[in-house]
Amino acid sequence: KGRCAAPKALRPTAIRSYRHYSYYLLLITYHLNMDLWSFWLILAIALVITEVLTQTMWSLCFAVGALAALVCSVLNLDYLWQGIALICGAGIAYIAMLPWIKKRHHKLEKASCRTGMDALLGRKAFVTHEIRPDKLGRARIDGDNWQVRCPDISAPIPSGTEVVVTGYDSIILTVEPVK
Repeated sequence: KGRCAAPKALRPTAIRSYRHYSYYLLLITYHLNMDLWSFWLILAIALVITEVLTQTMWSLCFAVGALAALVCSVLNLDYLWQGIALICGAGIAYIAMLPWIKKRHHKLEKASCRTGMDALLGRKAFVTHEIRPDKLGRARIDGDNWQVRCPDISAPIPSGTEVVVTGYDSIILTVEPVK
């Protein structure tokens, strides 16, 4: 009476202990008939593959941590030290990669997410049909031929001239000559 009927490994106090987790890690490696260093190596490879597929950076950091745990395993250190190496290695990798992650994130934020006609703003084009004052001409952007107008000109813009898109009205682009 008063004793817990569950096996010792599954009792609430034992679940939180590091021995519980190391027991299951040992059990996995024993049943797969492999050394613990090979487990860390397979985990690191799996995490690198996950990183290639997802590009989240977290799995790459944990792959570095798994390699640190692999080194501890080769040195025959305790499971606790291998776990600490995993966490510290992942943390150090994250801190080391943080400037690159911020730079990449900033590039992604800065990248143009404009679509449709807005994506043409600021793009350069080449005039294919002369643009006259108060008349429409044509220009080519990435192989597409667009009707264009240039409201602020006094002389015609000849074919072959490079222009930049400054605006649009429906499907007619407003351009200016490149200076």
